[in-house]
Amino acid sequence: MKLTILGCSGSMGAPGNPGSSYLVSTPGRPDILMDFGPGALAALQSLGDPSDAHLIFSHLHADHCSDVPSLLVWRRYHPTAPATRRHRMYGPDHCLEHFGRMSADNPGEVDDITDTFEFSAWRSNEPVVIDDVTVTPVPVAHPAWQSHGLRLAERGSGKVIAFTGDSGMTDSLFDLARGADIFLCEAAWGPSAEGKAEGMHLSGEQAGLIAAEAGVGTLVLVHIQPWADKEETLAAARRHFDGEIRLGAAGDVFEL
Repeated sequence: MKLTILGCSGSMGAPGNPGSSYLVSTPGRPDILMDFGPGALAALQSLGDPSDAHLIFSHLHADHCSDVPSLLVWRRYHPTAPATRRHRMYGPDHCLEHFGRMSADNPGEVDDITDTFEFSAWRSNEPVVIDDVTVTPVPVAHPAWQSHGLRLAERGSGKVIAFTGDSGMTDSLFDLARGADIFLCEAAWGPSAEGKAEGMHLSGEQAGLIAAEAGVGTLVLVHIQPWADKEETLAAARRHFDGEIRLGAAGDVFEL
């Protein structure tokens, strides 16, 4: 299983770094796109096939899904390489309406996207199998409707990628991350969450605490806003976790 960061900028795209979007690949299978924020399609064009990928979402805030209408155009209308099958889509139960409104031609309309995606809504803590990967949606603490962290396990090797999506500090994050080989943890609050709103985002300090308690292999700090001090956020995580820590960046590749 291979993980490629298409983009991991927090709350919006940044120069050279699209919004939340990740590419999970297994040999001989369609890729899995995990979130698809602003700029994701441009990054995907040089790294994967937009017409041959499943799509899963942690939640539907714009910085995690706003490039979906452009992806639909590619899959439907590319002159030489459109999608030749319906791929699977998983996410909150309003995905079809949400993306249908985003890609509709006129006010009040909902574009029917089931021509190119077969949608199923997450059921919290119930795993689904997508080819060689088992995905378990774990509920987290974030204002967006039906927000989940996602735990991806390769069925043959047992390797695990855990992704917080967006979340404030909550007990479910420890189960989400438990023993993960790669832990993609948002750190939108920068070094510390002190004085910040609860139930919304994590800090570098909290990411380090979760990683240490959960016994992860590598902690990857993501969803840091363009104006934040990344090095201070990294230093805060290192005060609590003595394993490998990386600042996520567009184009990073992790072979599991």
